[in-house]
Amino acid sequence: MELTQAKLVLENGSVYNGQGFGHIGETSGEVVFNTSLTGYQEILTDPSYAGQMIVMTYPLIGNYGINETDNESGKIWASAFIVREISQVYSNHAATDSLENYLKDSEVVGLTGIDTRKLVREIRDKGAMRGVISSSDTDEGSLRDKALRAPEMTGRDLVKTVTTDRAYTLDTPDAAYHVVAFDYGIKRNILRMLERSGCRITVLPATSTAQDALDLKPDGVFLSNGPGDPFAVTYAVDTIQALLDYNRTSGYLPVFGICLGHQLLSLASGAHTYKLKFGHHGGNQPVKRLDTKTIEITSQNHGFAVEMDTLPEELEMTHISLYDNTLEGVRHKALPCFSVQYHPEAAPGPHDSHYLFDLFTGMMDR
Repeated sequence: MELTQAKLVLENGSVYNGQGFGHIGETSGEVVFNTSLTGYQEILTDPSYAGQMIVMTYPLIGNYGINETDNESGKIWASAFIVREISQVYSNHAATDSLENYLKDSEVVGLTGIDTRKLVREIRDKGAMRGVISSSDTDEGSLRDKALRAPEMTGRDLVKTVTTDRAYTLDTPDAAYHVVAFDYGIKRNILRMLERSGCRITVLPATSTAQDALDLKPDGVFLSNGPGDPFAVTYAVDTIQALLDYNRTSGYLPVFGICLGHQLLSLASGAHTYKLKFGHHGGNQPVKRLDTKTIEITSQNHGFAVEMDTLPEELEMTHISLYDNTLEGVRHKALPCFSVQYHPEAAPGPHDSHYLFDLFTGMMDR
């Protein structure tokens, strides 16, 4: 493996000197950290990371290589991958290539050899910041200027960059339900979980209307995860408001949202969202389920959250984070609609929350 000198400069001027791997070049994005011990392939291909550079807190990454089945989408969406140490070898029965080659072939910049503990502490203390990684520009002042010119995540609609450009259907033999899924950056394991729950799925582009969904006569609607600021995705909020109105006046149509879908459902109901200091990214996030008083260990990946104090009367809180008491789930009191901020499909992460797919199919049964 050939390593090239490279550096990361944050918008506040902090400098981290290391070595570039994967694609050698220059890139920018918001720097966030992920606390998962494994699952780097799923993390890299999660569309919710569009526009972000991922720092892994676990020190050694790449030791089990890359395989052909763990991608959560068709490409890497993260703008860069930052690790303490990139493994020089990989070993796994399913591996077909190295992480180094995977990043190189995908033209994604990697950075290794920096003190990731220091970088993570800086992000925790000061908040997520924009940064630039470069192996060509060595001028730290120049790199800081580039970081300051990089787009901010607040107010940014990235959904249109990751959504499908056409509708498609996944046929499940002997499916009991037909679900329309709005693709705001949907992960493949969500589709697999819905299929295992007996659903035939029609996936629609994010800009599709409520009428587009209703014309398909679904048994339920799913609102997916995705990147960016939910407040900027106004077309999706309008669509969800129309689906809620349909439930109020015309029929019965269960709605289930995950991550960005949760935020959009809350916005459509009248709540507000805000940007977290450094977000929740990782597979070890404890969440309390309020009705059963049980604790779930969850997989999460989001930089925005729903403001608890702005929940309208028609929404009730169902889950809270045990890290910072932020809102993690809501349910509509009168309509068959619910959502969670975390990822019950995991990939990577624990399976504590798989029951939510059964709640969704149970609503469709009724």
